[in-house]
Amino acid sequence: MRKCYIAPSILSADFGYLMDEVKAVEGEAEYLHVDVMDGHYVDNLSFGIPIVESLRKHTDMILDVHLMITNPAKYIKRFAEAGADIITFHLECTDDPEGLSQQIRDMGLKSGIAVHPDTPIEKILPFVDKTDKILLMTVRPGFGGQGYMEISDDRIKAVRKAIDDKCCNTLISCDGGINHDTAARVYGSGCDILVAGDAVFRNDDHAAAIRDLLASAVK
Repeated sequence: MRKCYIAPSILSADFGYLMDEVKAVEGEAEYLHVDVMDGHYVDNLSFGIPIVESLRKHTDMILDVHLMITNPAKYIKRFAEAGADIITFHLECTDDPEGLSQQIRDMGLKSGIAVHPDTPIEKILPFVDKTDKILLMTVRPGFGGQGYMEISDDRIKAVRKAIDDKCCNTLISCDGGINHDTAARVYGSGCDILVAGDAVFRNDDHAAAIRDLLASAVK
């Protein structure tokens, strides 16, 4: 059985108590999902390099920095220096995804390539063996609390098949609408890393929420 990971998304955390929120999930999750939004590629603004620097000082969790920005190449060195472990950029925001992925890897980090739900899934398939992770947006990026898009099941399965056909170790991550009702179908379709925001941080017991999501996913 494939291992299943839950990656809490700090976009849903209480920023007045951010490190308390992170410490509450440390023992249950390996990955911490960090959404960086520029107000251009997506309509919302979130946070940037100082937050990543602060997180790195206080946690050993794997920081997966998801750049929802129009010019990721301009910032990857700075996010790497800030302490990111994985830098994930959007396929739609570069003319050279393979080159940018290799640039991230050359810095000693892992790379991820994300794809918008409106982008044909065929556009990401040539790159499944050129990166460490494919991130499938299962909602329209920019805001939390959206419902899981039904078309995502087939998109996950298509990427899973491409990875298996190429016999590579690339992980699939899914971001958006992940909760106790959708976790099993997302994992069952071939996802490895389930990004969860509200389902973790809107629960009073964050650690228990992660355990419950894992149990729901692999039941």
